[in-house]
Amino acid sequence: MPLTTSNQDIADDAASAASQVRVGMELGLGGVALLALLATLGLLTIGLGTGASPWVAPLAIGTYLGMAALLWRALRRCPRRPDGLGAANRVTLARGVLVALLAGTLADPALMAARGTWLFALALVALSLDGVDGWVARRTASASALGARFDMELDAFFILVLCLALLLLERVGPWVLAIGAMRYAFVAARWRWHWLAADLPESFRRKAVCVWQVAALMLALLPAMSDLLATWLAVTALAGLAASFAVDVRWLYRHR
Repeated sequence: MPLTTSNQDIADDAASAASQVRVGMELGLGGVALLALLATLGLLTIGLGTGASPWVAPLAIGTYLGMAALLWRALRRCPRRPDGLGAANRVTLARGVLVALLAGTLADPALMAARGTWLFALALVALSLDGVDGWVARRTASASALGARFDMELDAFFILVLCLALLLLERVGPWVLAIGAMRYAFVAARWRWHWLAADLPESFRRKAVCVWQVAALMLALLPAMSDLLATWLAVTALAGLAASFAVDVRWLYRHR
């Protein structure tokens, strides 16, 4: 017997509520994973002789909560998925947990200097997951506009965190922040020049530049890296990013 319109609405509401609950649980599990990482690294035992700043854990947790809140808000505007976040977005969320942890360490430059190797390892895992989520999206047919946006914004924030780490460790000068700020400056410019908000075609060049930015900044953070080599790596990242943005802006201007 076919459902009436009223019954169909009730079924849709129930499915929507179930999807929201599942998304909430998945975001909660991400938070639990972050707390587990903080505890494993001894960053939740402030005052028990760890020597870490008391602001590391709060900054990491606050970063994750902000990320989860923005993702939750964006998901409410999209069609509900029966599988919650979806397979690809779960991988991106796992990467977000690592980025939030790295962001937390910005509160303690001495900790970053002392544990540079494991910070590099965490950043390397985060970079590796950047390629995994796209592969998962294609294999599971879970690709979406929201997923692509989530991935892109997390990339931008990850790069900003790495830039701030280099600055706080005094490996390079304040100019390195131009790398992390360029994406946000481009978004802000859209308010003045609306043609910048148009969709860009897919580009392997853009993806390659993003990967090199992260890789170069990560290498520059290695304790064994000299300041001269760190500066050179950051310069190549900035030059590649500036050139890539110039190509995109030119394309948008010509197609406005």
